[in-house]
Amino acid sequence: MSSCVTIDGWRSNIRFSSAHIIHEYEKCGRLHGHTYAIHIKITGNPDNKGIIFDFSIIKDILREIANRLDHYILIPEHSRIANIKKNKSNITIKAMDKEYKFPKKDCILLPIESTSAENLASYILDEVVNKLKNTNNLESIEIGIDEGYGQGAKIKKNI
Repeated sequence: MSSCVTIDGWRSNIRFSSAHIIHEYEKCGRLHGHTYAIHIKITGNPDNKGIIFDFSIIKDILREIANRLDHYILIPEHSRIANIKKNKSNITIKAMDKEYKFPKKDCILLPIESTSAENLASYILDEVVNKLKNTNNLESIEIGIDEGYGQGAKIKKNI
């Protein structure tokens, strides 16, 4: 019989604050930031001890991801809109009629097309799946990422 475990990023303090630009949308096409929370729902069959997955392990994984993203400018490495140039010390982004130049050490390049909540959730889900070990009893993992309390996106993957 399937059960699920959930972790609320707001209540568990699995959060990060970052800036980004979504060039495709006028309002979000300006540099702005959010305090994000990462949530997870894991569905599976409890083991012989009645446990689907150890909460402390999954929280550690989520916190490591959140800490890696915290206080950086999130840049979508595979953007179809922005022209992104990297040199030794800077990252320059040209998109639409704007140009931004940031110190490289203040940025994190992500292997996504856009830094929308939907794409960030997908990126985090892939990171979680890659870090998990012994997933034989798991059926699915769902990641939610909020761009502020009560506003976010979710993505689910069957294991």
